[in-house]
Amino acid sequence: MGWLGYGFVADRLGGDDCAAARPLAVTAAPDIAPVVDAAARRVAEADPCFQVRVTSRASALVAEELVVSDGGEYPDVWVPESARWLQHAQGSGAWDVPVTGTSVATSPVVLAVAEETATELGWPAAPLTWDEVLTAESGTVGLPDPSNDPVGVSTLLGIQSMTANEADPGAAATALMRALSPNTLPQSTDLFARLPGGSGPSAPLTAFPSSEVSLVKHNARGDAPLVAAYADVPALDYPYTVLPRTAAREQAQRFLAALLDPAGETAFGDAGFRSPNGAALRDRSQDKRTSAAPQDLVPMPEADTVDAMLNRWAGVNKSGRIQVLLDVSGSMAEPVPGAGTDRMGVTLRAAELGMKLFKPTTRYSMWLFSTRLDGDKDYRELLPMAPVAEHLSGDAVQELRAVKAIKGGATGLYDSVLAAYKSARQNWEPGRVNLVIVLTDGKNEDADGISRQALLAELAKLQDPRRPLQIVGIGIGPDIDTAELRAVAEATGGQAFTTPDPTKIGDIFYAALSKLSG
Repeated sequence: MGWLGYGFVADRLGGDDCAAARPLAVTAAPDIAPVVDAAARRVAEADPCFQVRVTSRASALVAEELVVSDGGEYPDVWVPESARWLQHAQGSGAWDVPVTGTSVATSPVVLAVAEETATELGWPAAPLTWDEVLTAESGTVGLPDPSNDPVGVSTLLGIQSMTANEADPGAAATALMRALSPNTLPQSTDLFARLPGGSGPSAPLTAFPSSEVSLVKHNARGDAPLVAAYADVPALDYPYTVLPRTAAREQAQRFLAALLDPAGETAFGDAGFRSPNGAALRDRSQDKRTSAAPQDLVPMPEADTVDAMLNRWAGVNKSGRIQVLLDVSGSMAEPVPGAGTDRMGVTLRAAELGMKLFKPTTRYSMWLFSTRLDGDKDYRELLPMAPVAEHLSGDAVQELRAVKAIKGGATGLYDSVLAAYKSARQNWEPGRVNLVIVLTDGKNEDADGISRQALLAELAKLQDPRRPLQIVGIGIGPDIDTAELRAVAEATGGQAFTTPDPTKIGDIFYAALSKLSG
């Protein structure tokens, strides 16, 4: 699973029994991991036989890895920043029984407002409200991607509540979402780099949602100060969650007690967190930019309610989760008259330009397929699932340009499509337009693989109207079987776009994207 280390293991062991003891493995969200790790050191000092290894890891990655393991260590305990991640992991099939956690700390979700903007809105004479910040005529408000950050989920719930009494609540909420969409970034930490005075090329933000603890830490560093605006929205609740597969339940409960004891409470307060019931844990009387008042704990709605709201956000935002299947069979090396390259070249050019058309927050992955690319598998991963912005700032474009057709490779279409679709179904993400895009120049040639009838039957079984997932087929060249590609796409409610002329792939690729965004 790639559980990269924060880790703590006691330096001294008390004897043979200690040496044989397995450390309790705890994976925690990055903002709270240092406090959890400090507690691990504290309990080990009191009892060298009690070992706790703490790993700091982004909750989005943990949720994905709990569903599809790469063989790494499975944690005994997970402390994400929000119960929303437990909903997400359960919805993706991480476990079969309901799983809940015990909150060890909280941090309200606030609107972080640049001090100059706050002053223009009447602060400090009166506290800021979400309504006046989000509807102000001047300024630019950002948003962390709600499908990737629970701070964004709480913000959408706040907008829904804020517009509930409007004449047309749906239209009012949609208008606010559309206003936030252009300045949506993958996660809340990305928004701090867009404050006035930042070095980035984009327009500065005057406000954005954040956890209170992140705002407090930002202000403590002496950076451009931010003022917190509070609202009744779900806070980050840091649920200490003993995972179903663990056998270390007694150890896990013992460590939970240490996190909740007076020493643990002091450590959370010193780090800027609140108690599990929303009370401030240290004196904030000198801090006029935040409030020390107890915060009412608004529960995160049920998963179906959150997913429905995120699907609505996806319709407004058009951010996606795109799984691309790229044909690298031998026929893709056929020259394209007048193009100065082969079918592979024109397809790669269209794929590269197409990737740049997606929103930076869209999550994008590419698999290559032919026959027997990875042992008996007809497919292998080229680009892992990651935001488009991350791909474009890294090596993805160079990796894409380096792809070559496989000499002698046939087209293992059906097995590859089924594997990609199952992966996309298992990792389906609310708040995004979820798609599988197939780029090919031929028809299925793998006689040892699944049949078309069996593929269509499997795709039919995998349909879920509450979680739409379409296949978009893009076929080029004279060898394409239009009926085959159309049947596969339409089995999922998708479409196929084909042309016998490979030089037209750019046109049909953009036509497909236009359909998707329209």
